[in-house]
Amino acid sequence: MYDVIVIGAGITGSLLSYSLSQYKLSVLTLERCHDIADGATMANSAIVHTGYDPEDGTLKAKLNVQGAKMYEQLTRDLGCVRKVVGAYIAAVGPEEEKKLDVLADRAKRRDIPYAFLSGDEARKEEPNLSDGVTKVLSFPTTAVIYPWEVAIAAMQAAIGNGTTLKLDTEVRNIVKNDGFFTVETNQGSFETKMVINCSGTHADQIASMVSKQVPYHITPRRGEYYVLDQDTDFVHHVIFPVPGKKGKGVLAVPTVYGNVLLGPNSDYCDDPDDNENTVQGLDYVRSEINKTMKNVPFQHAIRTFAGLRPSSSSKDFVIQEYEDAPGFVDVASIESPGLASAPAVARYVIDSFVAKHLTLDQNPDAVMTRKRPLVMAELTPEERNAAIAENPAYGRIICRCEQISEGEIIDCIHAVCGARSVKGVKKRVRPGMGKCQGGFCEPRVVEILARELNVSPLEVVLDGQKSEILESENR
Repeated sequence: MYDVIVIGAGITGSLLSYSLSQYKLSVLTLERCHDIADGATMANSAIVHTGYDPEDGTLKAKLNVQGAKMYEQLTRDLGCVRKVVGAYIAAVGPEEEKKLDVLADRAKRRDIPYAFLSGDEARKEEPNLSDGVTKVLSFPTTAVIYPWEVAIAAMQAAIGNGTTLKLDTEVRNIVKNDGFFTVETNQGSFETKMVINCSGTHADQIASMVSKQVPYHITPRRGEYYVLDQDTDFVHHVIFPVPGKKGKGVLAVPTVYGNVLLGPNSDYCDDPDDNENTVQGLDYVRSEINKTMKNVPFQHAIRTFAGLRPSSSSKDFVIQEYEDAPGFVDVASIESPGLASAPAVARYVIDSFVAKHLTLDQNPDAVMTRKRPLVMAELTPEERNAAIAENPAYGRIICRCEQISEGEIIDCIHAVCGARSVKGVKKRVRPGMGKCQGGFCEPRVVEILARELNVSPLEVVLDGQKSEILESENR
């Protein structure tokens, strides 16, 4: 009998599992994918929004402001990268300038730093800002992170504190019993006092297993992006258009590792797993980005990708307990600013719901920090030489674009919640993220995975089950 089962190991589920692990609770986290952070957490804009955008009186507004402030300490504790880049909301003409005043008023009331710049003043900082931009609202504390790095680090810490993680585990039914639940999966059944539903685009399906009172319906929205290589030096702040009916619009986003993201669009789709790019979606991104930016170097695009946001019929986050299923808590419709809000969402769920059902005794042995893994590119020449002297694998470069060594790849495979796929290695230490997109290093990564996992190269998968890269031996 577990105290809590968390369904879903994206950024929300992982940070909730991490926060729960500080208490004397038995926690099981279930994830249907082959790795954690494989859904919306894997494919988004990676921005820690400061909290000026959500409507007054919403959970989004409350938790966005709180969560954004928590990230500085959280990323320090977990050994993750966070980069403060600032953001510009770019208005084109008098009508859009009026909307900036509304956002500035919210920011002032929520104690969020901001400033106004003329178009010319903003272009001194961002020369590629469109000539049509007449006024800019600046939010200097806006940051970017590496979302799946935070989720992985949080889950590693949670596992270190006793949390159990089961991957490739799909919830098929939940049975309400007298005072507890039985969660039935493809990997067996598990009993628990509480269930917390963080299953993203599948949240309404999971909730309908226990309640006839589900007040929302998930209709995912696909967001598609271009990735520019690190040599473009195209933009240094996050550049937003003035938000509209479809959300925050098409952005230009500098990432923590120097690439630039252009996107997303926002198109509803019926399939909660359809994260494929479309010609129409990418054309929309190309067209819309020109409203705020000029000289867009699409010739430096090295890849495109798409992600799904768990949008719902609710305009707010859905965080609730059901009257006909006490102990079952929905954490649903966590779309933008869900990433920025995630640490505060975890705290809110524990304080508002878990504390009502379970005794929250601090675990004196819990370790809520994680040492950052060795990253050779971050070391001084002297430190690199010392690491290579101790382990020559750190001197064998596998990914030339990103300068990733064999030693770093081996480390991430054998770490807690380690990589079991090519994509898992890519998420953790970045081989394949550079210009060649794995053209040179991916075969080597397959070899290393096969050797370290003691499996045939034919069994190594790109991402999840049934995604083997090699079909057969030919010699």
